[in-house]
Amino acid sequence: MFQLSVSVSLIRETPVMEQLLRIVLILVFAPLLTLAPSPACVDTCGSLSVKYPFGTGVGCGSPRFQPYICCSQSSSDGGADQLVLRTHTGVYPITDISYKDATFTVTPPLMSNCTSMQPSPNLGLDWASPFQLGPSAFILLACPPSLTSKAPPPPICDPSLSHLCASIYTCPSVVSLGLPLFPPTNTCCVYSPANFNTKGELDLHALKCAAYASVVTLGDYPTDPTRWEYGVAFKYTQGKFDNYGMDTRCYSCESSGGVCGYAPPSNSFVCVCNNGFNTSSNCNDYAMAGIWGSGSRPTPGRLGGGFVLVGCFWLV
Repeated sequence: MFQLSVSVSLIRETPVMEQLLRIVLILVFAPLLTLAPSPACVDTCGSLSVKYPFGTGVGCGSPRFQPYICCSQSSSDGGADQLVLRTHTGVYPITDISYKDATFTVTPPLMSNCTSMQPSPNLGLDWASPFQLGPSAFILLACPPSLTSKAPPPPICDPSLSHLCASIYTCPSVVSLGLPLFPPTNTCCVYSPANFNTKGELDLHALKCAAYASVVTLGDYPTDPTRWEYGVAFKYTQGKFDNYGMDTRCYSCESSGGVCGYAPPSNSFVCVCNNGFNTSSNCNDYAMAGIWGSGSRPTPGRLGGGFVLVGCFWLV
């Protein structure tokens, strides 16, 4: 009789236990279900084509380019996507990439040009980054005349490029720097080739200059500063991870419609496919990956989901 009562009791309590189990499962797994995965790696950002070693976010491109470069929404361009460079001195929009020459160009928001001049903060690079100054001519504006003098210490200004100062000082916007129209050119200095100081910065405060303009090319208009191409050019280098068979592997991945990336924490190579799968080869092997297990979907804590980001950078 006792055994019968116990069995009946268990049967009666089973629905209650099932309900409790369902509630526990909901409480445990609901946060995971509501987590939105990070966007998959893509091969464009705004108007730029993004190829290895560049990437649009964590897990994309080369791990050596993180956390310096990613695709972010611009706050000044209607929320459009913009590839950016982040350093300890600021965040700079990338406006051009030459994969052939291994260079890219940024346009610092407070850099001066002929139509708009304003005081500029220091410009810098992180020494740990794989980037170096490229072929740009820095024009330092509203500087003390002593900077351009020939007295010791040796001047940093290149007198053979002083005609650039004469040209840019014809721009009416010089008055924004507290200069008169057509100011004396001895308050301008063309710093080329430029170097950063021990902090990795162009230290305008130490040089006592108010602003700078940087020219990538004069084009066909060497005396018309309204038609110069302004920007700061950087060179990038590739390390062992980038060189070791990456050309072949990335070509195979990109030819199949994938994007080259890496899987933290080991940073092993992955080909990120637009169907949400990552493979160790290319996206054409996706079907076989599903059979043989060499492909995987992103999971929280791995490439493609669960990362905590501010914009497109790690939250640290």
